[in-house]
Amino acid sequence: MTFELHSNLLAPVVVAPPPRASSAILEETPADVGAREALLDAAFGPARFLKTCERLREGCTPAPGLALVAKDDEGELLATIRLWPILAGGRRPALLLGPLAVAEHARSLGLGAKMMRASLERAEALGHGAVLLVGDEPYYRRFGFERRFTEALTLPGPVERARFLGLELVPGALAGAKGRVSAAPARADIPLPRAA
Repeated sequence: MTFELHSNLLAPVVVAPPPRASSAILEETPADVGAREALLDAAFGPARFLKTCERLREGCTPAPGLALVAKDDEGELLATIRLWPILAGGRRPALLLGPLAVAEHARSLGLGAKMMRASLERAEALGHGAVLLVGDEPYYRRFGFERRFTEALTLPGPVERARFLGLELVPGALAGAKGRVSAAPARADIPLPRAA
């Protein structure tokens, strides 16, 4: 605790500890659930359960290997990101990204961008062809997300069209995709697209 002089009185001022600079990106484990949910509650509040994308996540599990967390050297969970299997209109396999959240005291560390890059690299390495999300286009544009990939797609609820974005990890993975986006079946026997 530090003290500052106010009107000739010493008043305690609570100062947040400086963020720890080193962090590791790891696969989420069951032990991370409580900290992840607390982080998401702090970042988005209870309204997060009302969002259209939540309809695609309800009762589903993230794509294998694509639920990631960032932790500091002391094991504190600093960030979370998850990608979910979906079908982009008809039977076109893709992933839904979100939510991405970073602890408030760690937002100056660039963890959001690190989490994005790590998740997209893993998705590509696992053979996934495309990723969709609802988010701020100016932020996600730097990772390659564009509105043109979602123009013929709809979500199961209201969404601002300008915030509905897509990315092809495999060129042509979303070519001709149109119609409603839905959650992928739990045991989908849908083949992943491969580069031609």
